[in-house]
Amino acid sequence: MHTQTQLARHHMTDLHTQAEAYRLAKQTKPERELRNRIGWTLVEVGLRLATPAPAAAPL
Repeated sequence: MHTQTQLARHHMTDLHTQAEAYRLAKQTKPERELRNRIGWTLVEVGLRLATPAPAAAPL
């Protein structure tokens, strides 16, 4: 086999490997979105707990 043909095959293999890695990385994205939503929910709950309750009116 010629050298240029071998280099082209190796290059195509590298491209396929990169494409597969990208595809797998895109599949894991929903986990990050869920993590962000849970994180912001925890921040909101923490802010509600840290805010002092309004004082009750004396009777």
